[in-house]
Amino acid sequence: MDSGIAGGGMSLLADTGAQRPTDPLLEIYLERRGNLVRYFAARSGSASVAEDLAQELYVKIATRDLGVTAENPVALIYRIANNVMLDRARGEARATARDAAWRRIAHATVGDEDVAELVPADEAVASRQRLRQLVEAAGDLPPQQQRAFRMHKLEGRSHAETAQAMGISVKSVEKHVSAALKALTARLGR
Repeated sequence: MDSGIAGGGMSLLADTGAQRPTDPLLEIYLERRGNLVRYFAARSGSASVAEDLAQELYVKIATRDLGVTAENPVALIYRIANNVMLDRARGEARATARDAAWRRIAHATVGDEDVAELVPADEAVASRQRLRQLVEAAGDLPPQQQRAFRMHKLEGRSHAETAQAMGISVKSVEKHVSAALKALTARLGR
Protein backbone atom coordinates (compact mmCIF):
# COMPACT_ATOMS: atom_id res chain seq x y z
CA MET A 1 0.00 0.00 0.00
CA ASP A 2 1.56 3.30 -1.13
CA SER A 3 0.59 6.69 0.23
CA GLY A 4 1.91 9.60 -1.81
CA ILE A 5 3.61 12.59 -0.27
CA ALA A 6 2.17 15.67 -1.92
CA GLY A 7 4.59 17.49 -4.19
CA GLY A 8 7.61 15.63 -2.82
CA GLY A 9 8.19 13.30 -5.74
CA MET A 10 8.51 10.44 -3.25
CA SER A 11 6.18 7.63 -2.22
CA LEU A 12 6.22 6.03 1.19
CA LEU A 13 6.23 2.24 1.14
CA ALA A 14 4.09 1.14 4.08
CA ASP A 15 5.57 -2.35 4.41
CA THR A 16 9.23 -1.27 4.69
CA GLY A 17 8.90 2.33 5.84
CA ALA A 18 11.50 3.29 3.20
CA GLN A 19 11.15 6.19 0.82
CA ARG A 20 11.85 5.47 -2.84
CA PRO A 21 12.21 8.05 -5.58
CA THR A 22 9.50 8.20 -8.22
CA ASP A 23 11.86 9.95 -10.65
CA PRO A 24 12.69 7.35 -13.34
CA LEU A 25 16.25 8.68 -13.69
CA LEU A 26 16.86 8.33 -9.95
CA GLU A 27 15.38 4.81 -10.06
CA ILE A 28 17.83 3.85 -12.81
CA TYR A 29 20.69 5.51 -10.92
CA LEU A 30 19.86 3.51 -7.77
CA GLU A 31 19.58 0.27 -9.75
CA ARG A 32 22.94 0.88 -11.43
CA ARG A 33 24.81 2.61 -8.62
CA GLY A 34 27.21 -0.31 -8.14
CA ASN A 35 28.05 -0.30 -11.85
CA LEU A 36 28.53 3.46 -11.77
CA VAL A 37 30.91 3.26 -8.81
CA ARG A 38 32.92 0.58 -10.65
CA TYR A 39 32.87 2.78 -13.78
CA PHE A 40 34.23 5.73 -11.78
CA ALA A 41 36.79 3.55 -9.97
CA ALA A 42 38.12 2.17 -13.25
CA ARG A 43 38.65 5.66 -14.58
CA SER A 44 39.87 7.37 -11.41
CA GLY A 45 41.92 4.52 -9.96
CA SER A 46 40.48 5.17 -6.50
CA ALA A 47 37.52 3.64 -4.68
CA SER A 48 37.09 6.73 -2.46
CA VAL A 49 37.14 9.08 -5.46
CA ALA A 50 34.63 6.76 -7.18
CA GLU A 51 32.29 7.05 -4.18
CA ASP A 52 32.65 10.85 -4.19
CA LEU A 53 31.87 10.95 -7.91
CA ALA A 54 28.85 8.69 -7.47
CA GLN A 55 27.59 11.04 -4.75
CA GLU A 56 28.12 14.07 -7.00
CA LEU A 57 26.31 12.25 -9.81
CA TYR A 58 23.35 11.58 -7.51
CA VAL A 59 23.18 15.26 -6.57
CA LYS A 60 23.32 16.30 -10.24
CA ILE A 61 20.51 13.91 -11.14
CA ALA A 62 18.37 14.76 -8.10
CA THR A 63 18.68 18.54 -8.61
CA ARG A 64 18.23 18.63 -12.36
CA ASP A 65 15.21 20.19 -14.08
CA LEU A 66 12.57 17.44 -13.96
CA GLY A 67 11.26 18.63 -17.30
CA VAL A 68 14.39 17.27 -18.95
CA THR A 69 13.72 13.77 -20.25
CA ALA A 70 15.67 11.41 -22.45
CA GLU A 71 14.88 8.64 -24.90
CA ASN A 72 17.75 6.64 -23.41
CA PRO A 73 17.96 7.48 -19.67
CA VAL A 74 20.90 5.11 -19.08
CA ALA A 75 22.94 6.95 -21.71
CA LEU A 76 21.94 10.26 -20.09
CA ILE A 77 23.15 9.03 -16.69
CA TYR A 78 26.50 7.98 -18.12
CA ARG A 79 26.77 11.29 -20.00
CA ILE A 80 26.19 13.17 -16.73
CA ALA A 81 28.72 10.81 -15.08
CA ASN A 82 31.33 11.75 -17.69
CA ASN A 83 30.59 15.44 -17.12
CA VAL A 84 31.00 14.98 -13.35
CA MET A 85 34.41 13.33 -13.95
CA LEU A 86 35.44 16.12 -16.33
CA ASP A 87 34.38 18.77 -13.80
CA ARG A 88 36.47 17.00 -11.14
CA ALA A 89 39.49 16.71 -13.45
CA ARG A 90 39.27 20.38 -14.44
CA GLY A 91 39.02 21.43 -10.80
CA GLU A 92 42.05 19.34 -9.88
CA ALA A 93 43.98 20.75 -12.85
CA ARG A 94 43.13 24.31 -11.74
CA ALA A 95 44.22 23.52 -8.17
CA THR A 96 47.48 21.98 -9.39
CA ALA A 97 48.20 24.96 -11.65
CA ARG A 98 47.37 27.40 -8.86
CA ASP A 99 49.63 25.55 -6.40
CA ALA A 100 52.45 25.35 -8.97
CA ALA A 101 52.16 29.07 -9.73
CA TRP A 102 52.28 29.88 -6.02
CA ARG A 103 55.30 27.65 -5.60
CA ARG A 104 57.12 29.39 -8.50
CA ILE A 105 56.43 32.79 -6.96
CA ALA A 106 57.04 31.92 -3.31
CA HIS A 107 60.14 29.74 -3.64
CA ALA A 108 63.56 30.06 -5.18
CA THR A 109 64.98 26.85 -6.62
CA VAL A 110 68.58 25.90 -7.19
CA GLY A 111 68.75 22.68 -9.16
CA ASP A 112 66.01 20.50 -7.68
CA GLU A 113 66.20 22.02 -4.21
CA ASP A 114 63.99 24.74 -2.71
CA VAL A 115 66.05 27.55 -1.25
CA ALA A 116 64.72 29.92 1.38
CA GLU A 117 65.21 33.54 0.48
CA LEU A 118 66.23 35.60 3.48
CA VAL A 119 63.80 38.29 4.51
CA PRO A 120 64.87 41.54 6.22
CA ALA A 121 64.15 41.54 9.97
CA ASP A 122 61.49 44.31 9.84
CA GLU A 123 59.58 42.42 7.14
CA ALA A 124 59.82 39.22 9.18
CA VAL A 125 58.32 40.99 12.23
CA ALA A 126 55.52 42.48 10.12
CA SER A 127 54.85 39.07 8.58
CA ARG A 128 54.63 37.46 12.02
CA GLN A 129 52.13 40.11 13.10
CA ARG A 130 50.03 39.53 9.97
CA LEU A 131 50.19 35.78 10.56
CA ARG A 132 49.08 36.24 14.18
CA GLN A 133 46.14 38.38 12.98
CA LEU A 134 45.31 35.74 10.39
CA VAL A 135 45.39 32.91 12.92
CA GLU A 136 43.16 34.92 15.29
CA ALA A 137 40.71 35.70 12.49
CA ALA A 138 40.76 32.05 11.38
CA GLY A 139 39.71 31.12 14.91
CA ASP A 140 36.36 32.83 14.26
CA LEU A 141 35.59 30.77 11.13
CA PRO A 142 33.02 27.95 11.22
CA PRO A 143 34.69 24.72 12.43
CA GLN A 144 34.88 22.89 9.06
CA GLN A 145 36.19 25.99 7.24
CA GLN A 146 38.68 26.62 10.03
CA ARG A 147 39.99 23.05 9.98
CA ALA A 148 40.25 22.88 6.18
CA PHE A 149 42.00 26.28 6.04
CA ARG A 150 44.43 25.41 8.83
CA MET A 151 45.35 22.02 7.37
CA HIS A 152 45.72 23.24 3.78
CA LYS A 153 47.13 26.74 4.12
CA LEU A 154 48.93 26.71 7.46
CA GLU A 155 50.09 23.08 7.69
CA GLY A 156 50.78 22.85 3.95
CA ARG A 157 48.72 19.73 3.27
CA SER A 158 47.35 19.14 -0.21
CA HIS A 159 43.61 19.26 -0.86
CA ALA A 160 43.62 15.44 -1.12
CA GLU A 161 45.49 15.01 2.19
CA THR A 162 43.17 17.48 3.89
CA ALA A 163 40.09 15.73 2.47
CA GLN A 164 41.33 12.37 3.68
CA ALA A 165 42.11 13.68 7.18
CA MET A 166 38.71 15.37 7.44
CA GLY A 167 36.76 12.50 5.89
CA ILE A 168 35.23 14.69 3.16
CA SER A 169 35.66 15.08 -0.60
CA VAL A 170 38.41 17.14 -2.21
CA LYS A 171 35.73 19.38 -3.69
CA SER A 172 34.35 20.05 -0.20
CA VAL A 173 37.84 20.98 1.01
CA GLU A 174 38.22 23.38 -1.92
CA LYS A 175 34.86 24.99 -1.09
CA HIS A 176 35.73 25.31 2.63
CA VAL A 177 39.16 26.82 1.88
CA SER A 178 37.68 29.21 -0.69
CA ALA A 179 34.95 30.35 1.72
CA ALA A 180 37.55 30.79 4.47
CA LEU A 181 39.78 32.86 2.21
CA LYS A 182 36.86 35.10 1.25
CA ALA A 183 35.88 35.60 4.90
CA LEU A 184 39.46 36.28 5.99
CA THR A 185 40.07 38.67 3.09
CA ALA A 186 36.94 40.59 3.98
CA ARG A 187 37.95 40.76 7.64
CA LEU A 188 41.65 41.54 7.21
CA GLY A 189 41.33 43.74 4.15
CA ARG A 190 43.77 41.79 1.94
